[in-house]
Amino acid sequence: MITPQLYLDPQEHRLDPLLRLGRKPRLLIVDDQPVNIQALYQVFAADHQVFMATSGPQALGLCRDQRPDLVLLDIQMPGMDGFEVCRQIKADAALQDLPVVFVTAHNEPLVETQGLEIGAVDFISKPFNPAVVRARVKTHLTLKLQGDLLRQMVFIDGLTGVYNRRFFDERLALEFQRAKRNRSMLSLMVVDVDYFKRYNDHYGHLAGDEALRAVAATLRGQLKRPGDLLSRYGGEEFACILPETDLAGALCLANEMEAAIRAAHIAHAKSDVCAQLTVSLGVASLCPQGNRLAEELIVAADQQLYLAKSKGRGRACGALL
Repeated sequence: MITPQLYLDPQEHRLDPLLRLGRKPRLLIVDDQPVNIQALYQVFAADHQVFMATSGPQALGLCRDQRPDLVLLDIQMPGMDGFEVCRQIKADAALQDLPVVFVTAHNEPLVETQGLEIGAVDFISKPFNPAVVRARVKTHLTLKLQGDLLRQMVFIDGLTGVYNRRFFDERLALEFQRAKRNRSMLSLMVVDVDYFKRYNDHYGHLAGDEALRAVAATLRGQLKRPGDLLSRYGGEEFACILPETDLAGALCLANEMEAAIRAAHIAHAKSDVCAQLTVSLGVASLCPQGNRLAEELIVAADQQLYLAKSKGRGRACGALL
């Protein structure tokens, strides 16, 4: 997630900016008529990951859980219509940058104006031409990609290439609220490079910078899911947000990270742990409810980090709140 990569199309031998980050673009098709959903599915299934919803509430749930790249939305639906779905998407801080394209039988200027005013980026009339729909979707996905990359630049740590503390703070607040809403587990990991001041004093700050870059790349390489987030927390500390992960799963990942750093064989002659660079990790997990705060998770992870250090460093400790 951190370093955007363009996807090489093996058939056309060109770079396609839409297939970014090693995955297909995600589309959400929303229509109360299955036949309309099926028609759009046939257009996009080959080279997009397609999600489908037949009601407004179902569409909003998929937006929050699956994070599509674009929504193709019908206007006339029973209960919650397309206009209200679009309003709620644009009112959600986590979803407001999600492009919405209305696909509707309405072609009155007043209806189109209303849709654009509440945040839609385009209108496509039914019956639709598949080539036109594909072209418009590609245009809006490309624009979204460009916007995402610009926003990411604000949130990337210049030294290590992982997310920075600002993004960590915003993402933790969002994931905490999502876990609270879904009553799901949320885990946080804090990682500290052991005896890093000694490393800098012995090898020099340029070598220290290279070591931090290597640590960041190694930690990032252990993440298994797109929703897991690694950030530079400050100095030689990193933090990892693990949504829908219990303590056992988080500790398993922490131990894999610790082993991977050792396996990198970065020499550290001044360490009291061993002759190579190591990390200590603190893990905390909870199911947010009641008056619990995200700050409690941070405090608990820090406490477990201190416990790992007190036990000799180069290890992971964890606790369930």
